[in-house]
Amino acid sequence: MRIATATALLLAAPAALAQMDHSKMDHAQHGMDMTGALGSYPMTREASGTAWQPENAPMAGLHSMVGDWMVMTHGYLDLVYDDQGGPRGDEKLFAPGMFMLMGTRDAGPGTLGFRAMLSPDPLMGDSGYPLLFQTGETADGVTHLVDRQHPHDLFMELAGTYSVPVGKGSVFLYGGLPGEPALGPAAFMHRASGMDIPEAPLTHHWLDSTHITFGVATLGATLGAWKLEASGFNGHEPDEKRWNIETRSFDSAAGRVTFNPASEWSMQASYGYLAEPEQLEPGVSVHRTTASVSHTRADGPSHWSTTLAVGVNHTAGRDQPGYLLESTRKAGKVAVFGRVEYLRNSELIETGPLAGEEFGVAKLSLGGSYDVARVGPLGFAAGALASAYRYDEALEPEYGSNPVSAMVFVRTSIR
Repeated sequence: MRIATATALLLAAPAALAQMDHSKMDHAQHGMDMTGALGSYPMTREASGTAWQPENAPMAGLHSMVGDWMVMTHGYLDLVYDDQGGPRGDEKLFAPGMFMLMGTRDAGPGTLGFRAMLSPDPLMGDSGYPLLFQTGETADGVTHLVDRQHPHDLFMELAGTYSVPVGKGSVFLYGGLPGEPALGPAAFMHRASGMDIPEAPLTHHWLDSTHITFGVATLGATLGAWKLEASGFNGHEPDEKRWNIETRSFDSAAGRVTFNPASEWSMQASYGYLAEPEQLEPGVSVHRTTASVSHTRADGPSHWSTTLAVGVNHTAGRDQPGYLLESTRKAGKVAVFGRVEYLRNSELIETGPLAGEEFGVAKLSLGGSYDVARVGPLGFAAGALASAYRYDEALEPEYGSNPVSAMVFVRTSIR
């Protein structure tokens, strides 16, 4: 029943929204003309949670006026065949995606906003999909997920905002169950530099893994190009039950400063304390520091978006860094993308003499996609991705020598 209900919602929502009043569609298509939910700045700055991106970033989705509400809907559904090479690799056909509905309106002296984001990821199974060198969370509450990307929860975000203009800026309050605290860059499926790439980055748990947090409250302020914010939240990662909403007391905190000096740029630095984030590691907390720079050059409907980011997890007397550089060039119907990562990880080997040892891993992914067709509000694309790795020699008995991974995919998205 829950599977049928969730699937029906995801399939029916775009058709229903297509029937809305689009009298202001032409204006809304240019997000530069619309102000954001958190202050008086172009809406195209907004990404996941309260994170910013460059104002030049493309703004996909449908925009409509429903009474006094300005409504936006966005989403995609992929069908991916994944073949991860080497002795610890695996293959799988799976369908990740997300559907997001946002609404804002004037309310009293300020702006009221709501956001809901759902994902079909729980349908792919408890262990997610194969992804070499990925770690984090659990499939069964007993063992760690290693060389797998965990599925995201059905409820990725159910959040509200209220902002009030103050002088030349604003103050705002954000709350979500789930939601995203002020920590890290925009989540990878919302970054213009990475949203076309069909796999999660290995640095997900170094940068943006808190994008689904079951309980968060953020207080912040904006002033022109600057945004300053602080969050209290539940620092635990979601558990293996992907269909429910979890509740825990706030035990963690984060702060972030963001600077958008021009329409092409967005920069952030953030710090967070995560109390016992991993379910299988009680008593182990993480201090996370991140910094990132994103750039988007726009030329009409074409764009070139790039993000450089670094995150450091400090835990149990050990600093483990992760570095990411990703870029997507979209021109006409063709998108070309790539991602380079390097990280230090101590969770790859769980048994034997190398258990708990820290290893260095580098990954290069390159790929592209082509827009095949458009039917009403839906666009259809097909693409492929290939990945290669370099890692410490001590890992060769486990991973073999120079494995190669590949994905082919088709995507349906709301345009």
